[in-house]
Amino acid sequence: MDLAAFRAHFPVLERLAYLNAGTDGPVPMEAVEAATAELERELTDGRTSAHFERRFALQDELRSGYAALVGAEPDDVALTTSTSEGMGLVLAGLDLGPGDEIVTSDQEHPGLLGPLAAARHRGVGVRMAPLATLHEAVDGATTLVACSHVGWISGELAPAELGELDVPVLLDGAQGAGAVPVDVAGLGCAAYAAAGQKWLCGADGTGFLYLESQFGERVRAIAPSYMSLLDASQGIEAALRPRARRHDTPALAAEVVAFSAAALGLLAATGWSAVHRSAAGQAQVLADRLSSAGRTVAPRGDTTLVAWEEEDPAAVRDALADAGVIVRDLPGRPLVRASVGAWIADEDLDRLIAAL
Repeated sequence: MDLAAFRAHFPVLERLAYLNAGTDGPVPMEAVEAATAELERELTDGRTSAHFERRFALQDELRSGYAALVGAEPDDVALTTSTSEGMGLVLAGLDLGPGDEIVTSDQEHPGLLGPLAAARHRGVGVRMAPLATLHEAVDGATTLVACSHVGWISGELAPAELGELDVPVLLDGAQGAGAVPVDVAGLGCAAYAAAGQKWLCGADGTGFLYLESQFGERVRAIAPSYMSLLDASQGIEAALRPRARRHDTPALAAEVVAFSAAALGLLAATGWSAVHRSAAGQAQVLADRLSSAGRTVAPRGDTTLVAWEEEDPAAVRDALADAGVIVRDLPGRPLVRASVGAWIADEDLDRLIAAL
């Protein structure tokens, strides 16, 4: 990968060391151009039947891109607005109740904790264990495992043993898709929910949900919409679309989808293996440099997140921002987190270390 050429697609990198893709990825020029083109078309041509056909074609393009990224069939991928929505669709759609138990980790993001809390209100048992040994917590009473693929706090990886369980596994892929290689069949997961705006550099309000086809038959569509219907002309008799498409979010603007499809296309054209290799490699370099500088780096896997201890994380975040280095703190934890994308160069890491 030609790093200089790749970085040129992201104007923000001319000013900032942007290490915050775990929240929102940097925006490539192509994404803005694609969104602008859609808005200009709507401005001049109006929003007629051709506009809606265009929306549907863009959604098919984005769905196919997401599916290719994780090694799935397009029909097994639903378009969502976020990782959280995807996980909520699964946990609510399974109709779990008293007598069911979900095993999760003790380091989950609120995006999963919210749907888990709702499950508890329905009488579902929720049991927590460390992510690294989560597979050991599963027993005969476990109905479902729901956890991060890549832990959002410090970049720990879910154990590969989860894929060998007889219990279905729902993975939160917010810090996985686009950041590390994802093969849903290899992971052995029943469902994988991910975000479009983080490591995929897409628009806010985009994401996807993969459902393994047989498991997907168990997930009820909890709020079917027009987009869920196979043939809306059949009215109340209309059947739901097969497989994951029945869970599509009801409304995604053409410009939003075009933005995300263009960003995804740029990354795919660069080469996912190169993107993943560059990001993980630079993340390891940063972890090593922080350790050498006397910082305590939180446990992590071969991922793109690096978190380290600070007495006043928010103050360090602000000081780094003043120096042109964008990271985040983790509320309630003595940690600052850097998200190291494939666009990060040595000069960005130099800038961070110097500012500390």
